[in-house]
Amino acid sequence: MSDRSIAARWKLIRSERRAALIPYLTAGYPSVERTREALRMVVEGGADFVEVGVPFSDPLADGPVIQRSSHAALQQGMNVAGVLELIRETDLAVPVIVFSYLNPIMAYGLERFARDAQTAGVAGLLLTDLPAGEDPSVEQIMRAAGLDLIRLIAPTTEGTRLADAVRGAGGFLYVISRLGVTGTRTQLDEHAAHLVSRVRAVSDLPIALGFGLATGEQARAAARIADGVVVGSALVERLGEGIEPARRLMAELRAGVQGPFDRPKP
Repeated sequence: MSDRSIAARWKLIRSERRAALIPYLTAGYPSVERTREALRMVVEGGADFVEVGVPFSDPLADGPVIQRSSHAALQQGMNVAGVLELIRETDLAVPVIVFSYLNPIMAYGLERFARDAQTAGVAGLLLTDLPAGEDPSVEQIMRAAGLDLIRLIAPTTEGTRLADAVRGAGGFLYVISRLGVTGTRTQLDEHAAHLVSRVRAVSDLPIALGFGLATGEQARAAARIADGVVVGSALVERLGEGIEPARRLMAELRAGVQGPFDRPKP
């Protein structure tokens, strides 16, 4: 097992009794060079995993910040090949997860993407609009390349649908803390703890909580109930202001996820 595998990283995190910090960056925003700098900065700032977003022209699940970043990145020519090249060039010391809608991956070619992602050092793939079991051939191709399939779990997923949603997942589960699109909020949704407990009942995978988290205080609240904390819009927005504002937010978030926290045994 590579030291940069998702499973190996979770083992380290659990041994330190803390929560994982998982920043999201839109590839190519605000520029390719700034993305390259930001990828290295978030790892230096304590990221345990990095989600790298493939810009898409119709990002229905994303709020205004990510939509604007995707639009800007597309205008500069960022595409799937460019995303993989960024990941390969930066050669980060933590697992990298490609965050994408299905269309760009299909246009690139499923087998080609799986092969090139493996070569670039990608550890996992999160397809926002491909529910578990919707297209087994896609899942099979990605797993064959050694990519963990990260599942998005919505707050409205319950009962047998919840068990179906986590089937075949790998790496961890990304639990959406609230309804709606991505974007910052002033506080953690009051139903988040109940949602996490429902997901724990059907899966032993680590749970990362995201959507709307923007401050160290919110990160700490999320870290008390989940295994990891995902921050996207707030970080992308700060990065638009400059690398130093983004670095300061990373430091605040990192402090928020520090333990010790007691976790259920895997």
